Amino acid sequence: MQFERYLQMILIVLDFVVLNLLYLICQIVITKSIFPYYMTGYFLYWTISNALWLLLSLFFRTYADKVILSFETFTKRTIVVYLLWIIFIMFYLVFSRELNISRLFIVITIGFFGVGLLLNRFIYLGIHKYFKNTGALIKKVIILGYNDTAKKLTKYFEEDGLISRKLMGYIENRENIQEITHYPVLAGIPDTLQIAKALNIQEIFSTITPEQNKDIYSLMYQAEKDCIRFKIVPNLSVFITREVHLEHFGEIPILSLRTEPLDDVWNRAKKRGMDIIISFFVIVLILSWLIPLVGLLIFIESRGSVFFKQLRTGKNNRPFQCIKFTSMKPNKDSEAKQATKNDSRLTRIGKFLRKTSLDEFPQFINVLKGEMSIVGPRPHPIVLNDKYKQIIDQYSIRQFIKPGITGWAQVNGYRGETKDIKQMEKRIEYDLFYMERWTLWLDVKILFLTVYYITKGDKNAY
Repeated sequence: MQFERYLQMILIVLDFVVLNLLYLICQIVITKSIFPYYMTGYFLYWTISNALWLLLSLFFRTYADKVILSFETFTKRTIVVYLLWIIFIMFYLVFSRELNISRLFIVITIGFFGVGLLLNRFIYLGIHKYFKNTGALIKKVIILGYNDTAKKLTKYFEEDGLISRKLMGYIENRENIQEITHYPVLAGIPDTLQIAKALNIQEIFSTITPEQNKDIYSLMYQAEKDCIRFKIVPNLSVFITREVHLEHFGEIPILSLRTEPLDDVWNRAKKRGMDIIISFFVIVLILSWLIPLVGLLIFIESRGSVFFKQLRTGKNNRPFQCIKFTSMKPNKDSEAKQATKNDSRLTRIGKFLRKTSLDEFPQFINVLKGEMSIVGPRPHPIVLNDKYKQIIDQYSIRQFIKPGITGWAQVNGYRGETKDIKQMEKRIEYDLFYMERWTLWLDVKILFLTVYYITKGDKNAY
């Protein structure tokens, strides 16, 4: 659609204008007393800033059609890209050892760029409201057939959205209608195209399939000749009572009961990239001093091993050695029995490690090795795994993706001990929700919630 292309260009230009206008203003106000031979550093900073915003926006498809048509999605994607942009800018400044750029210059350009992006999103809302009020974005549509599917589709069209559809009415033979409709019945099926052209209809949604009425095929081809989009809405509710997903193998449509965003190579690459970057810095900046410190405290109390390694199942049921700080005394139940509140097996340092979740930090090594992800379903010991997959039907589906240090179930209260089967079922429910609706934004959200609950204190951490 022409409007979508214009909107993309407007949003891209606005963001780059803000970024470069801030740079020019700061260049004039702040750096007027800077010696000329220092200006190379400022020019490189400007170049890197623009290049990073462009690359990250392309990588995360910030201005993609489907993204900009939803204010919520567009804003979330912008926040993710902005935060990553700041991180990469910091990496550049640290590793390039650029010491000649004013710290005030850096703070103002980064901070006010965020403010500028926020203002641009308000401008976006203004554009949204203007075009919606003028009706420029409204597509006129009709529904072919009047049945339960048509009623559901009508309800969907009535919901708010950036590009709205105005339902003009139904096309149905009068003898098939036994009730009063909320929208007019415009004509019978044979007169569909005449009515569509008379009302300047852009789309026809047919809830009648070609198998039910062979005339639908000829209507479809004739509508396209008249530049009217014709879409068939199949009714699968007789066979399937949950949401289904459609993909194509060449020209063959394939229906599946669930979608897996991480089945896409590009999505896996993005998630793996975040895992590598975060785990590398955690290992270098935190574990480098935390392991010797915690190891010394463990050795003083129990003379035992610093690490507790347990065989757990990962992606596609592959076993791996999950690493944790040792928090328990040696015991024969460690493979099968979960930690409980006031567990007598816990050491004094172990209680502290579990309460603060520090015992999980060595798993960043598993993440860097590719055995785990930072966010994902928690891996269970093999004994418990074998037990629950016999009891819970969809249990093994969670192993289609890598296990995580934290997960959607954990930040929703299903962390630690599962006292009954209902708790495990809820954990699996949240794990499957995460698997089917994964986005990089969701990972970021889970990370922030994890930090929040660790700081606040989690009653299930023991």
